[in-house]
Amino acid sequence: MPAKNTITIAGLLLAAGGSSRMGKPKQLLPWQDTTLLGNAIEQLQTVLKDLFVVVGARREEILATVNDHPVLPIHNPEWNKGMGTSIAKGMQHISTTGDFDAVLVFLADQPLLDSAYYEKMIAHFHKGAHPIIATNYGERCGVPAIFDRSFFPALQELNADLGAKSLIKEHKAKVFCLDAEGKELDVDTPERYEQLRKCRG
Repeated sequence: MPAKNTITIAGLLLAAGGSSRMGKPKQLLPWQDTTLLGNAIEQLQTVLKDLFVVVGARREEILATVNDHPVLPIHNPEWNKGMGTSIAKGMQHISTTGDFDAVLVFLADQPLLDSAYYEKMIAHFHKGAHPIIATNYGERCGVPAIFDRSFFPALQELNADLGAKSLIKEHKAKVFCLDAEGKELDVDTPERYEQLRKCRG
């Protein structure tokens, strides 16, 4: 793994889903003075320079909200086949765009995760002891997760709704699972959305 001061990490934001359980595009739900999608971008752009966002469902509507953000959009026409296809499409683009040492895969619907948590993930990756830094969900580890470039080919081949979880599980001996201390909660229903808004205050 490269020395700390030479590591370049790309951010891959997954925002292609149809939000079927929410009933409307949760990427565009208000969050503080922006949206869930805008918040996710803002939290990571203070930590990483190169950000890519995968869009699919309601692409034009969602892209119109990120014009003011320094992100490169990637369209996944197969978004309805599962999150794995969005990771694969994003990684195919990233692998041909720049010489990155790692990728941080993150989601638009975990608004409590902040720049401090992403900085902590990156700090653990810089230690060089584990090629995968993932987030602890109790019985499993998942995204947000940082993958060393040695996993880029495998990420490009994902095609299941499990997304990166299967890859993390397969290589669990190489994973450091970081505790997000409750910040990992996601917005999947209107009730959860209101719960998290109250949590944020």
